[in-house]
Amino acid sequence: MKIKPLNRIKAVLAEENKTNKWLAEILGKNVTTVSRWCTNENQPALETLIEIAKALNIDVRELIASTNTVTIVKSIDK
Repeated sequence: MKIKPLNRIKAVLAEENKTNKWLAEILGKNVTTVSRWCTNENQPALETLIEIAKALNIDVRELIASTNTVTIVKSIDK
């Protein structure tokens, strides 16, 4: 069973044309640590997510993957 991503750090970095290395330098973290966040192997603390959002000048909610899934069912009348 595949684990669903809990954060969108990798996607947001790509959208902002930023790299893991850039984020690691801004936060004073190891590049390996940031890489693990980006692959959802590990999760940053809430305080760190807030720091990431500030560095990227975005709302922290943009870093969190939605757990809501919407299924649309179309009924076909015969």
